[in-house]
Amino acid sequence: MMASVQEKQIAPPTDDKRWKIVQATMRRHGHAPNSLIETLHTVQETFGFLEKRSLEYVSLALRVPLSRVYGVATFYHFFTLKPPGEHVCVICMGTACYIRGAQKVLQDIEQTAGTKAGETSPNGRVSLLTARCLGSCGLAPNAVFDGEVVGKLTPAEAHKRVEGWMKK
Repeated sequence: MMASVQEKQIAPPTDDKRWKIVQATMRRHGHAPNSLIETLHTVQETFGFLEKRSLEYVSLALRVPLSRVYGVATFYHFFTLKPPGEHVCVICMGTACYIRGAQKVLQDIEQTAGTKAGETSPNGRVSLLTARCLGSCGLAPNAVFDGEVVGKLTPAEAHKRVEGWMKK
């Protein structure tokens, strides 16, 4: 009962209807502080990234210190505090991929997109991320281009894909 009273007292940062999705996640978990990660996942899935005001809202709504919310959001690789580009490229840097040339693929994409890993290109078209392992070691080196896993990736193939994104 206390959680529903508190829920009514804490309004979302904006009147954006997507906040109802986030509120539903918190409600489903009883506004429990241990639902922090699940709630942050919902915020990111709904809005694309975790901005400062969303972290503040989650902190208040779940009664968790903002420092803890920020700590979780920056600790886990899945979360991002920056808006994503129009396209997302994730390069696997696991052992098998690294040994088979993932570093060369990454360097080529960084040059083509004009950005570094963990950032978005200046024109906002490409977000370049790295992952510790995508679980497709037999296809090494591999990457994910807008949700599509591409195995046995060469720097030339990666260049072609990203160059196409940069021109659109």
